Formats: sequence, C-alpha cells, structure tokens
Amino acid sequence: MRANLRQCAKAIVLMMVVFMSTAVQAERKLLDQVVAVVNDSVILQSELDARINTIVGRLRSQGTSLPPRPVLEERVLEQLITESIQLQMAERAGMRISDNELNETLASIASRNNMTLAQFENQLAQEGVSYQEAREQIRNEMLTGRVQQRQVGNRVRVTQREIDNYLAATEGQRRTNAEYELAHILIQVNDPNDEEEVSAARAEIEQLRSEIVGGRDFRSVAVAESDASSALEGGSMGWRAESQLPSLVADVVPDMAVGEVSPVLENSSGFHLVTVLDKRGGDSANIVEQSKVRHILVRPDQTTSDNAAEAKIRELYQRIKDGESFAALARAESDDPVSGSDGGNLGWVGPGQMVPEFEEAMVNAAVGEVTRPFRSQFGWHILQVQDRRQQDISNEVRRGEAGQAIYRRKFDLELQNWLREIRDEAYIELKTDDAGSS
Repeated sequence: MRANLRQCAKAIVLMMVVFMSTAVQAERKLLDQVVAVVNDSVILQSELDARINTIVGRLRSQGTSLPPRPVLEERVLEQLITESIQLQMAERAGMRISDNELNETLASIASRNNMTLAQFENQLAQEGVSYQEAREQIRNEMLTGRVQQRQVGNRVRVTQREIDNYLAATEGQRRTNAEYELAHILIQVNDPNDEEEVSAARAEIEQLRSEIVGGRDFRSVAVAESDASSALEGGSMGWRAESQLPSLVADVVPDMAVGEVSPVLENSSGFHLVTVLDKRGGDSANIVEQSKVRHILVRPDQTTSDNAAEAKIRELYQRIKDGESFAALARAESDDPVSGSDGGNLGWVGPGQMVPEFEEAMVNAAVGEVTRPFRSQFGWHILQVQDRRQQDISNEVRRGEAGQAIYRRKFDLELQNWLREIRDEAYIELKTDDAGSS
C-alpha cells in the first residue's frame, strides 16, 4: 500500500515537473517565437521588440511623435528582413568586423557627437539601449554597408566626361562649400506604367505635403509613411555638400529656407518630399599647404624581418647623413618601385594624401631635413621635404566633389533598385495570422 502511495506521489511530482517544464517552454516560445523566416535564417519576436525599443527611444529623444504600434512593427520587421538578407550575403562572402575596428568606429561616433565613450554609453542608456546592443547593431550596419558597396558599387561608374559635363552645368558652377542637413520622404511606385498606382501615389504624397505644411512634423511623417530606407531615422539624409546633392533636389534645396518643405518631386522610384533641417558654410577658396617630398621605403617581407628592415633603413639614414646622395640610394635601395626609379620623388603632397604616420613626419620636418626612420603600415621610411608652398586646389577639389556627387547619385538610385531585387528574390515567410510567403 505504502509502495503504491509512493509510486503515486512520484507520478504526481513527475507530472508537475513536466507541466511546469511545458509551461516554461511555452512562455519561452511565446517570448521568442519566430515572426519571419528569411532564406536560411529567422527573425525572432525578441529581436523585433528590441529593435522597436531602440527606434522608439531614439525618436522620443528627438521629440518625434510615433506612428501607431502596428505600423511601426510592420516597418521595423521589413527593415529586419532586408538587413537579414544582406547579413546572410556578408556571411557567405566571409566578411567580418573585428572588435578593434568596431571599437574605433564607436569612438569615432562618440567623437562626432562631442562625447566620450562613457557619455555615449550613458546617452544610449537614456534611450533604452544597452551598449552591447548598440555595438551589435553598429557591427551589422557596417557589414550591410560593405555588402552594399561591393554589390552596388560595382554597378556604378563615373567618367571624366560626366565630370566635365557636371561642372559645365549650372549646378556645377556654384562653387560653394555650403552644406545642408536634409530629411526625405518617398512614396514608392513599383510600376511607373501603372497609371492607377502612379495616381494613387501622387495623391498620397500631395496629401502628406499638405499635412506637413499645416503643422504635422516632417520626421514623424517619414517614420509613419515613407518608403525610403531612411524612414525609421525620421527620413534623415545627414549633411550633404551642395555639390553632392542628389540630382532630384539639386536645383531646389539651395533656394529653400531651413524648415521649408519642397514641392512634390518625381523620378523613376516614385514621389518625393525633402526638407532642410539646417544649413552651414558658404563660399571660400581651398588653400592648402603642400610639401614637395621624396622618400625611401624598406618593406618587410617573407625574406626580410621587421627588425632587419629597420636595421637597413637606419643604415641608409646614416649613409645620407654622411653625405651620400638621397636620390642615388632611393634608386638603388627603395622598395617603392615607382618613386624609387625617380630618386624617391613623390611630387607635391597635400593633407590627407598619405597615411597618418607619413603625414605626421612630413608636416613636422623642416625643409631640407631628412627625417629619422619611422614605421607605417607599408614598412620603414625616411623622407626629405624639399620645398613647401601654399596652393589653391579649388579646381581639383571641385572635380573630386563632382565625381563624388555623380557617384553618390548613381549609387543611391542603384541601391534602391538592388534592395528591391534582393527582397523579391529572397524566400520570406511571415509567421503572423495572415502569413504568406514570397
């Protein structure tokens, strides 16, 4: 009898353990249920909630009103789907972001916002985001940026003729350093030949413009309504130099006041609105100090250790100090074949053209001085500054900015096309009440 009671008690306890385990698993499943399958990966409810919390914290800190929760969930889920496709592409390509690289990026972000890393972490905490979550999100953004550059950048080419034509046009002749902080709203048109779709999109963007002019916050409208990839950042396009404005708005933005909303703009992607959040800068010449410099490089390799390379450059340095010809030694000994064949000459060099270690040594050297040996990522160097001058490089800057502007415009348009392509080609199954797959 007692044995039966003990067996019964054991069975009850076992049932209770099973029931409790099942309940815990059910709760865990509820908290971490799959909301979408994207190719070979899944998106969990916890990931969706975490991203929503991040975006809500940022928008609230900006004073931007939030759209209804279902709208926000739909937009954030779509962002996660697009991100997942790109991260899977990065993984297949073997792309990695090292911790050191990530730390440097975080420090740079903090510095651009006039914060220390500790202050940046505190700011994230006030927005409801942990530092670890921010690290992983920025790592993912760096990876998707690299995928986009590899996949989309290969489709974009800028010719010298395009630069010439750009500079010959009115927009290229402004020659200004003015910069604009912009925000953008897009109502996308998938089929420009579908008159009904085009008409509906035009009516929608005109209604939104009317609401914004009437007092509705531009960034709130972008979060709730825009089809652009920047929608969840309040439509932010960041700061753009006038020479780098997208062609769609290049003739409009320079004449707009801060806070003004553009007329409805149209291109192959759909209908657009843009606003100027802030502006800065103006016309100025581009005068820089240039150094006429020559150098000798000794590069470590499989047969020459770093210590041996350092010993050799120190020997060359001493031979020059003892009176031997810098040019002759460069021709005979330098591991930079291009400059070495010309006696080490690099020509006139301006700020930002050389790696930091080289530029620091060059800037600190007196004219005629041969620097002590120093190390860069390329190997061991000595250099001599032969002359210095102040040079107006406005023309070179204008051509560089023109090339960047043309590239950016082509890239932005091609990026939207590519994102649609990879979205259409992916297997996506939404695990909702009205789930479907595409």
